[in-house]
Formats: sequence, C-alpha cells, structure tokens
Amino acid sequence: MASRLGSLIARRLSSVQGSSAVAGEHAGGAKRWKILTFLVAVPGVLVCYANAFVLQDHHMKPDEFVPYEHLRLRSKRFPWGDGNHSLFHNKEMNPLPEGYEE
Repeated sequence: MASRLGSLIARRLSSVQGSSAVAGEHAGGAKRWKILTFLVAVPGVLVCYANAFVLQDHHMKPDEFVPYEHLRLRSKRFPWGDGNHSLFHNKEMNPLPEGYEE
C-alpha cells in the first residue's frame, strides 16, 4: 500500500510540474526576454543616446534662408501672439516668411 501511495504521489507531482503553461518547448521564455532586454535593448538605447547627444555637434547652424514661394505660406494669421509665429516657433531654427529673426 505504501509503495502504491508513493508512486501515486510521484505521478501527481510530475504531472503538476509538466502541465504548467510554460512547460515543454516554451519553457524559459520570460527568462530569455529578460536577458535580451538587458543585453540588447538597454545597450541599444545607450548607443542611440551617445549618438544623439554626445557625438553630434551641439551647435547646429540653420541653413541659409532661401525665400521659396511655396514654403511658409500664411493664408490667415495664427490665433496666438502676433499671428506670424507658429505655436512651437524656435527663432533660431524656424524662419518667418521674411527670413530668420535676429
């Protein structure tokens, strides 16, 4: 009787361990993605940060202003400020229809 009970417990334990949602060929998937996050994603973000902020020239100069007719058209004034500046206007990088601001 005891050996029969022991074999029953052993079968139950092995069936419980083998029936989990991550058993079989998909076992260890969370661990794999955690490792990939720290070995691929985090260094990738650091390389992009270094490229954008450390290696690039911080003093970008805007292109020379050329008054093309098809750019910076104003059919009506903007409803804020003086009506000539866009909402996110940057006087160093965004020219007005007449040219860059001094």
